[in-house]
Amino acid sequence: MTTTASRPITPNRDFVLLRAYRGIFWDRVKLLKRTASWHPYISSATLGKNELIFINHPEYIHEVLLEQADKFHKSPEFKFFVRPLLGNGLLLSEDQEHKRNRKLVAPAFVHRRIREYANVMTDYTGRIISEWKDGDVIDISREMTRITLAITGKTLFGSEVGADADDVKQRLIYLNHYADEQLRIPIHIPLSWRTPRNNRVRKAIAGLDAIIYGMIAERREAKSDFGDLLSMLLLARDDEDGTGMTDKQVRDEAMTIFLAGHETTSNGMSWMWYLLAKHPDVFTKLRNEVAVLEGRMPTLDDLPRLPYTLQVFKEALRLYPPAYILTRTPTEDVFIDGYKLKKGAIIMISPYILHRNAEYFPDPERFDPDRFSPEKEKLIPRHAYLPFGAGPRVCIGNQFAMIEAHLVTAAIAQQFSFELLDSNEVAMDPLITLRPKGGIHVRLNENKG
Repeated sequence: MTTTASRPITPNRDFVLLRAYRGIFWDRVKLLKRTASWHPYISSATLGKNELIFINHPEYIHEVLLEQADKFHKSPEFKFFVRPLLGNGLLLSEDQEHKRNRKLVAPAFVHRRIREYANVMTDYTGRIISEWKDGDVIDISREMTRITLAITGKTLFGSEVGADADDVKQRLIYLNHYADEQLRIPIHIPLSWRTPRNNRVRKAIAGLDAIIYGMIAERREAKSDFGDLLSMLLLARDDEDGTGMTDKQVRDEAMTIFLAGHETTSNGMSWMWYLLAKHPDVFTKLRNEVAVLEGRMPTLDDLPRLPYTLQVFKEALRLYPPAYILTRTPTEDVFIDGYKLKKGAIIMISPYILHRNAEYFPDPERFDPDRFSPEKEKLIPRHAYLPFGAGPRVCIGNQFAMIEAHLVTAAIAQQFSFELLDSNEVAMDPLITLRPKGGIHVRLNENKG
């Protein structure tokens, strides 16, 4: 697969400059669909000085994300938008720094730790849905954000930071919106320029840093494990030299975990409830399965008895993967199956497009959780399904996210179903993650008996 024989990459003749810029800054999914229709596996385009290479073949993706992953970095364009907020955490760090930090962060996500978080997940879910009433109209995407924010805030920062945790959440939400907005415009004002908007952004980052560094100082002095992720980051030590993370590294990882820990799971579950509302037959099957809980909150030990519940979420991630596009840049010329990926090119891999390839998922637009039954899931080609990426940069919190969604879904499906208020399709808002544009407004129907 890594042969150096050169094969020409099909140029995308439909890639008109104005249309391309409009697609990148306003409708990335439409642009990706048009590109995939020109050549199903690999194609190229030129945008200004940049060469874009679109890859939509599982084996080529395997080469980029796994076999030759050490020859690729995250694209500089992506780093530009989010580095002011995330610093140099796992999402943006490279090479040996990334490998070392991943080793230090990994213990916070081992199964034993996640098991301890399971009660937090169901507790906060129960608190929020206790506010819901039969017949109420809610924005289910907003409610999923409330749940995942509460869970992530508690598991990351712990209960004893109460008000500060809420302040951290609000500042992070504001800065996330800022990063999203930057993706919508082709010309960017450097953050160093003292415009009113930049001043607000810098103030939000400074306030966030003050809170987080204050927490770090308190924890370092206490030298105790408070049972949350922040404690784990501070106590982590390198196996080889015994060193831990600096305060700056802990801050950057905490910000990365917070955003990734709620944004992607929230979006995935929002799209799942939308799909269930459109497919009452699937919802009925789901409700019949969770009936074994007899009205109580699920526990981690219940999850093996709820396989279909997990299948529903996996299928929602197939149709609406929150991380709908992955970008890489070769640090040297790379050859894959005879195709030359030039140093500095922008490699674009779209799970959204890949998951809709009929070669791997027959009748791909159909919502069918049975695709992920044990006997069928094992037939899915390697790297044809990428909701969390793959290789050394696979999402470190993927197990956390799957358990969280499994528990939250089971808890809610016992008590409520949802009726869409609008028969029109909910539009996608493809920014850093794939969000539902304008929310998903539903009427609550309480399950009675």
